Amino acid sequence: MHTQVNIHEAKTRLSQLIEQVEAGDEVVIARAGSPVVRLVAVDAQPPRRVLGALAGRVQLPPDFNAPLPEALLDAFEGR
Repeated sequence: MHTQVNIHEAKTRLSQLIEQVEAGDEVVIARAGSPVVRLVAVDAQPPRRVLGALAGRVQLPPDFNAPLPEALLDAFEGR
């Protein structure tokens, strides 16, 4: 179902509108009769990232932080 309310009414009935959305309804908030935003339920939270998930799977070369060759630096600077 789809419900449209103006901004003033949305401010007054926010708790009720949130309950409607949680029940599966969609609420559109309008300004002067023109739709502005859509209030919808948030999907489940994405899984949390785990620090160190790639431990042992990534190898850095020994010269990882060695200075770049001058020719390459010049190319980056457009010389």
